[in-house]
Amino acid sequence: MKLISWNVNGIRAVHNKNLFVPFVEEHKPDVLCLQETKAQQHQSEVDLPEYEEYWNSAEKKGYSGTAIFTKTKPLAVLLGFPEDIAKKYKLVNDGYGDPTKEGRVIAVEFPKLYVVTVYTPNSKEDLSRLSLRHKQWDPAFLEYMKRLEETKPVAFCGDLNVAHKEIDLTNPKQNVGKHGFTDEEREGIDNVIEAGFVDTFRHLYPDTEKAYSWWSHFANSRARNVGWRIDYWFVSKKLGKHIKKAEILPEVMGSDHCPVLLDLDL
Repeated sequence: MKLISWNVNGIRAVHNKNLFVPFVEEHKPDVLCLQETKAQQHQSEVDLPEYEEYWNSAEKKGYSGTAIFTKTKPLAVLLGFPEDIAKKYKLVNDGYGDPTKEGRVIAVEFPKLYVVTVYTPNSKEDLSRLSLRHKQWDPAFLEYMKRLEETKPVAFCGDLNVAHKEIDLTNPKQNVGKHGFTDEEREGIDNVIEAGFVDTFRHLYPDTEKAYSWWSHFANSRARNVGWRIDYWFVSKKLGKHIKKAEILPEVMGSDHCPVLLDLDL
């Protein structure tokens, strides 16, 4: 089962550059998870007849949003958080917007596993959304993944907007305490791992350096590979032994993020 996650930073922009459909045709994922689609389904103009499409778009136009394209029709499609979890963690408008109305989560159920895509809220340069992320979003999302896992194993992916360890970004010392590399955000990933989920890339490549999935537009960062690894595939411990491949695809252009791939031998 070949799974790919990609923050496209606007699906229409990537499609208009004629980079989206050729990418899908070349890699032929069984499931393609997208973040930051910045569109409603009817606006995308992408035609992939082999795939079923499921979208969770933000209420705010041209913002956020996720989608899942799958060759196999899932048993169930779940958009957003369960209501009780959203309530428990008081996920409501924090001044930027209501994170439950920003189209940030989709889960699809297949016979052997759940596949989930998430676009985690950015804590902002001035860290004004860090509290929402640290105290509400991250624990709510983890609780949701653990709940799904009670039924069957989970593979979740997405732009988690955090580099976990120093190895996951080019300039760790200069970025300590800055958004994307605060103790609070990194703790969120620690908690995911503590709960038994496996960072698939680091599972196979614990010491690989200069492996990044996002580059700033500033100072030719991508060409110089001055980047961050903030896009992930995590799987339930049970699926750990089924990881055949976990790759980052930096050669794929079209967004400031590149796709990340997971191949599971199920």
